[in-house]
Amino acid sequence: MDTMEKRVDPDGATSAVDADRMRESAGQTTAFLKSLSHPVRLEILCRLAEGEARVNQLEEMLAIPQAQVSKQLARLREEGLVDARREGRTVVYALGDARARRIINVLYQEFCASA
Repeated sequence: MDTMEKRVDPDGATSAVDADRMRESAGQTTAFLKSLSHPVRLEILCRLAEGEARVNQLEEMLAIPQAQVSKQLARLREEGLVDARREGRTVVYALGDARARRIINVLYQEFCASA
């Protein structure tokens, strides 16, 4: 996150530049939260907080068809939230973006980890 000098006019409002940056950040944050708001995607991300996983492992854990798991993984990859790498014929998935990893880890600790 870059730091910026806040410019405040006499009535206490921030400048248009700051407002534009805040608006852009709000748009990015909204897109990120939309990704998390889908139950299957969130469950996949929480599972990946535990470590890497293959599609068949996610399919088994979620008890949904492979096509649906793959569809959600494709969306998460498109959004930069997961990374994929090949191991022979299989694809291994992991949490991607560092910000996403930090946030998912907090959500995992709060809602997914066994107490």
